[in-house]
Amino acid sequence: METYEFTNKWFDPVKPTWSKIITQSKPKKILEIGSYEGASTCYLIEKLSLFHDSLEIHSIDTWNGGVEHKNIDMKLVEDRFKKNTLLAKKKSSKKIELIMHKAKSINALSKLITNKKSNYFDFIYIDGSHMASDVLSDAILSFELLKINGIMGFDDYLWKHPNNNLVTNPKVAIDAFTNIFSFRIKFLITLNYQVYIKKIK
Repeated sequence: METYEFTNKWFDPVKPTWSKIITQSKPKKILEIGSYEGASTCYLIEKLSLFHDSLEIHSIDTWNGGVEHKNIDMKLVEDRFKKNTLLAKKKSSKKIELIMHKAKSINALSKLITNKKSNYFDFIYIDGSHMASDVLSDAILSFELLKINGIMGFDDYLWKHPNNNLVTNPKVAIDAFTNIFSFRIKFLITLNYQVYIKKIK
């Protein structure tokens, strides 16, 4: 029997939180920034197929890796993403539209906005580059794409670059975003490395 091929368990600690958020909000249109081998994508396909006849998932990744992936063959990672998500789609009896955006997130997100996807997504998950400038632009552009009452999640809130430079850590960017947009969001969950907000206006 064909099985998924994941080389790590990075997504496992996220599952309990997602189980609560996903089963309650039941998003149908999803955007994820940072897809790696597709563990989160496969989880979304499996869980949300229980609630919907069709799903639309956009996965943004360069599949080039960041500083933490310098010793990893990212071509194999991309191949595993394709293999794993294809298997997840085969397992589902529902219509799954999976769109890969192999690009830098700032370019892919800008293109989605240009293509009239503002206020379009029910759930957006940001887990791409950990550079503060990238996280901040991901957050601002994604917020434009998020529906009112949609949910946005951030991973690696407390992740630190080996040199522990402020501008190479996600926290400063996530804090800046949530402070600037505080009147338009509601905090849902903050658990160490995870932050989730709802867009209220």
